Amino acid sequence: MKKLGFSMLLLAIAVMLGETGLAQGDNSYYFTTHYSNANTVGAPDATVRIINDGDTGGNLEAGIYVFDDSEELQECCGCFITPDGILSESVNNNLTANPLTGIMPTRGVIKVVSFDVTHVNHPPGLHVWGTHIQGTKVTLSPGNPVVPVVTGPYFVTETPAADSNLAVSELNLLENLCYSDFLLGGKQCSCQPEDYDF
Repeated sequence: MKKLGFSMLLLAIAVMLGETGLAQGDNSYYFTTHYSNANTVGAPDATVRIINDGDTGGNLEAGIYVFDDSEELQECCGCFITPDGILSESVNNNLTANPLTGIMPTRGVIKVVSFDVTHVNHPPGLHVWGTHIQGTKVTLSPGNPVVPVVTGPYFVTETPAADSNLAVSELNLLENLCYSDFLLGGKQCSCQPEDYDF
């Protein structure tokens, strides 16, 4: 009888913990993903999708920072998303079309930070996905036979962006790089109209 009572107590605790876990939302406000085969002849375009889950009841700004594979910031922008809205950004046309260096990046990292309308706080409520263009054929570059070149056929996969930890030093670096890009005459990435998807 004691074993049955103890088992029932453990079951009740497990159910309560499970319900508590289900009731809690995702508190992430910093996301990272990658892009590959961007601006590549014959390859399809990739897309970054960001939704505002409506948890805060207000607009959120997605601070988007696009790096190339040399870890250099190429573009940055802030795009507002209303509650329950979706933002769909083309990697080729919105996020890498105006790189600071003038060299169209083909692969790199995209970072997204959630901001409130004051651009001070980082409320949770954004969720980010990215499509990835996978090349399947590897050949050697005619100009440099040591360098492999990935070509088609291409396949598209989609994954959630990684929930990441945002240190104060990283946030300061992102904002300073973006401001420097602006001072150097770099063009910001562009924001598609909300709820426009492709």
